[in-house]
Amino acid sequence: MSDRVVEDVWRQESPHVLAALLRRHGDLGDCEDAAQEAAEAAATQWQRDGVPANPRGWLITVASRRLIDRVRADRARAGREEAVAAAEPGDSALAPSADQATADDDMLQMFVLCCHPSLSRPSQVALTLHAVGGLSTDQIAAAYLVPPRTMTQRLTRARSTLRAAGAAFELPSRAELPARIASVLDVCHLLFTEGHTRSAGGALVDWSLTGEAIRLTRQLHCAITDHDEVAGALALMLLTHSRAATRTSNGNLVPLAEQDRSRWDSDLIAEGVAILERVLPRGHVGRFQLHAAIAAVHAESPTWESTDWQQISILYTMLDRVAPGPMVTLNRAVALSMSVGPKEGLDLIAPLLDNPAMRRHHRTHAVRAHLLEMIGDLPGATESYRRAAQLAASVPEQRYLNDRVRRLTDLD
Repeated sequence: MSDRVVEDVWRQESPHVLAALLRRHGDLGDCEDAAQEAAEAAATQWQRDGVPANPRGWLITVASRRLIDRVRADRARAGREEAVAAAEPGDSALAPSADQATADDDMLQMFVLCCHPSLSRPSQVALTLHAVGGLSTDQIAAAYLVPPRTMTQRLTRARSTLRAAGAAFELPSRAELPARIASVLDVCHLLFTEGHTRSAGGALVDWSLTGEAIRLTRQLHCAITDHDEVAGALALMLLTHSRAATRTSNGNLVPLAEQDRSRWDSDLIAEGVAILERVLPRGHVGRFQLHAAIAAVHAESPTWESTDWQQISILYTMLDRVAPGPMVTLNRAVALSMSVGPKEGLDLIAPLLDNPAMRRHHRTHAVRAHLLEMIGDLPGATESYRRAAQLAASVPEQRYLNDRVRRLTDLD
């Protein structure tokens, strides 16, 4: 049996194992440690004996025993021994979920706990990847280009913050739940975005991050199938990821206009469109559904030239009403320039240059350069591309932008 098989089972079952432990013990750090020891035991025993018929039950049993052993060995925590010892394997609180509804609740509670409002967004992301995604500290550190020690400290601080905030393993009230789910979606989308286009470093993409974001969002969608924005977020990721094979060539960025659409993943496109067709008629349209609808227009356009830019422009106008923001304005300007003209797009983004954060963002200058190039202002476009390249932290994006500078310089 390969290590990958064991790892896949662990990543699938880890949130349910943690949920069973948390229902009895309550301390996320201790439960994560015990669950990790169970995973290490599985890696050894399952290689020899094969995956058991009930891997979740096996992991819960081993993890609960490790947790009990640790508490019994620590006399300083003797006051907690009686409560934890009551959770011997076979206790109903530690039993694997017997029905899908309970398993779905476990998954949702894990998401909500890891995205508790007391945590910073980076801590929410790290904790979600570790506790819900089943990724190791080293894997998360590698994905975010930080030393393992730094990521360990981040996770430790996150657990301490949860403990100090009195965060419980339970669903929040009906009034609080929408905001908490919104935070979970933000974390999943942030994870996907970072994988789709790395904010820094030598690689444009990280498929492990995008794949994990899609997997986690699928799990969330399975737990709350009637939540339209969760469905919209999943559709957005699937439609965007359908272009994965064509986004780079020899490590270099390939813009959407130049991608080979025959290589786009038709299965992902079909799934994403089908999800949208189910949820959009309900009428509860949010930002993720609108982003997904825009991605669907691109995905269903056989060529760049045949793209329905008027429809995309309308969708961005709707998005600007539902979830206004400078990045929405920037994207809307591109759609407007393609459907009406580049001058209108330039007029729309002009105020963004007065926004300090957007003035420091490379994409503001890259879009402005593209629109200036469209109206024939090559010197202005060259200068904007150069500024964008200076601000970009991603090496592939720097290469692409500097290449645009060289091309325009040769033409000028």
